Amino acid sequence: MNRNLVAWVMLLASALAFASPDSLVIDVHSAKASFQSPTGIWWPKSVGKSARKSSAKRANAPVVVWFHGGMGSANCAKGLVAGTDFAELYPEKIVVSVSACRENHWVTPAAITAVDAALDSIAARRKSPVERVSLVGVSDGSLGVLVYSLEGRRAVEDRLLMSSFGAFLGEPAGLASPKKMHTGRFRFLQGGKDRLYPSDQTEPWITEFCKAVQVDCELRFDPEGEHDWSYWKGKRMDWIRDAIRK
Repeated sequence: MNRNLVAWVMLLASALAFASPDSLVIDVHSAKASFQSPTGIWWPKSVGKSARKSSAKRANAPVVVWFHGGMGSANCAKGLVAGTDFAELYPEKIVVSVSACRENHWVTPAAITAVDAALDSIAARRKSPVERVSLVGVSDGSLGVLVYSLEGRRAVEDRLLMSSFGAFLGEPAGLASPKKMHTGRFRFLQGGKDRLYPSDQTEPWITEFCKAVQVDCELRFDPEGEHDWSYWKGKRMDWIRDAIRK
């Protein structure tokens, strides 16, 4: 990671109480990159009758990072809304969704810096450090899961990669070898009817990666599986819930 990268976070939400969602604009500047990343943060919903207990649960809730697909899209505010659908599945967690955009995609230091800046903002808001996170990515958002695992500042627990094509990053054994990959879990969901990433190319890569990575790693294959998040949410919620534990 480029140590010269500096990130600033501007809170746009004015409410003092936890709300869902908050909006942030993250400015990332370096000699090679300068971009703004609109970001959404979904806080856990209130639970129970005790406001004090509810606030404590929300402040200490686990954090999940959502990496949207279309990482090179011209829609530079994609992350601000992309996590909404996923956050509804985990009302007890804090979900953060950062925007990748054009040349500032998930495989760049600037985008990974933006993710950690958003996590810094969460820590400041709840007055409690974010030391561990879980990661979820769909399509090329899955590349963000892999790259953050290598380059991010937080330890990683659960990883969910849907409709992924890790071969974009290189050979599986080489990607699996760094020590930072040897923590947490990996869950891959792959479909036989993926129109972008054919299973005869993706399955062998994932299988080799799981053999090499030396931690809990599993490929779940659906012969009818399609590429988009809507398919996995509609047909394989049991797999998603198992991948990101409560």
